[in-house]
Amino acid sequence: MNIKSIRAFIGAKDYQLSREFYKDWGFEELQISEKMSFFRMDQFGFYLQNYYAKEWVDNTMLFLEVDDLGSYWKELTQKGLDKKYGVKFVDPKNLDWGSEGFIYDPSGILWHVGEFNQ
Repeated sequence: MNIKSIRAFIGAKDYQLSREFYKDWGFEELQISEKMSFFRMDQFGFYLQNYYAKEWVDNTMLFLEVDDLGSYWKELTQKGLDKKYGVKFVDPKNLDWGSEGFIYDPSGILWHVGEFNQ
């Protein structure tokens, strides 16, 4: 077997707002239908659905691994997504395994953005 990808499906409380948030973050949108889009950076991505179930969205977490969290975080926070979309950023902390910060998207989905010690 040759696995080509693993892709998560996430929901959106306000689909249009979430679409704009992810595009402003830097993801490229490939619209699949009126109710679903694929968002990608390079070969990595996820599906965003125009569907919201509070219990599901409140328990959705994704981990975005980067090779230089300090530089990535600086670039990301300079975009002003927190002010424009009312989302929450939690600054990175150093941990035993590496470092990570958190971003809550407009629906409340928790993104872990981290860098592993190598």
